[in-house]
Amino acid sequence: MSERALRGTRLVVTSYETDRGIDLAPRQAVEYACEKGHRFEMPFSVEAEIPPEWECKVCGTTALLVDGDGPEEKKAKPARTHWDMLMERRTREELEEVLEERLAVLRSGAMNIAVHPRDSRKSA
Repeated sequence: MSERALRGTRLVVTSYETDRGIDLAPRQAVEYACEKGHRFEMPFSVEAEIPPEWECKVCGTTALLVDGDGPEEKKAKPARTHWDMLMERRTREELEEVLEERLAVLRSGAMNIAVHPRDSRKSA
């Protein structure tokens, strides 16, 4: 019998709790505006830290806080090049020494460099 009593009551969809007698947290309305001119308000708790940017409810672009400080600029690291990483491992004197050693090996002919068949056709 209890199975029939619950059938069709949409227990999953409908909440039977009410807001009567509940004190909601104090709220504040914060206004945002996107670059396309859309303006909207978002409710936040009075105690909450207000984010400087929010996704626009209309177009999905980034909206900035109206009458607020802009987002903080993130400190970007400069890109490290291969040369920078090489200089972290070796001094300039060590690099010049390695270069001279390799050039001496190449000049002496001790290093056998295989020539690809296609390369030999181009030079002929």
